[in-house]
Amino acid sequence: MRTVTFHKQDIHRGYLILINHDYPLSYQPKLYEYQGFLMERSVIALLKELLSKVDLHNELTLVSSYRSFQEQEILYQTSLKENGELFTKQYVAYPHHSEHQSGLAFDIAIKSPHIDFIRPHFPATGTSLLFQENAYRYGFIQRYQRDKEDITQIAEEPWHFRYVGIPHSYIIHEKNWCLEEYINNIKDYSIFNPFHYHIENQFFSLFYVPIKNDSITLQLMDDAFYQVSGNNVDGLILTAWRSYV
Repeated sequence: MRTVTFHKQDIHRGYLILINHDYPLSYQPKLYEYQGFLMERSVIALLKELLSKVDLHNELTLVSSYRSFQEQEILYQTSLKENGELFTKQYVAYPHHSEHQSGLAFDIAIKSPHIDFIRPHFPATGTSLLFQENAYRYGFIQRYQRDKEDITQIAEEPWHFRYVGIPHSYIIHEKNWCLEEYINNIKDYSIFNPFHYHIENQFFSLFYVPIKNDSITLQLMDDAFYQVSGNNVDGLILTAWRSYV
């Protein structure tokens, strides 16, 4: 066994943080450049793999990834003036409440001489459909779906993808959940009653740890690799990762 201590500020960091109208982003991510866009390192590595798998004819292009607070503020205010309040609330998140400020999200489109920055063209056909169908295998989810608008309060955005990592992307895909639903449902599983999941020769145990005070100390098994992410709400999600030959 090993003893690990987590602190309240850990709630707001990690690949599974929920960023929406209720829960703002509260830290500055560490960013790296890819094709002129800024993203977190893991996002770049897996996006490269995904594109090499599905975009055989170089038909896709990134449209947007990381945006600073100032860039998001300008986009929000400009959209209010040009498109009105209803459209803006559906497609443009308020500054500090946008996934684009996390370095974990990006917008992608079919290449075209004229690309709509807010609603890029990404149809459910051809290469873009192949991208959509394979994204979860590389840790990505389509963040905003048509049948989840009442929960996310954002309109369907087939072009907007968010990195959550494996196995979370597999589970979200299989259950047809949005990230809000995943964050809520994983709370049913504790360190004493984890959620178990298999992908080929890999075995995962996931559980939620609430942090109500300044810190919490856990006893973890030594025979697994642990990934830890805050949910940006009220606790942590721990993922124990084991591989079997």
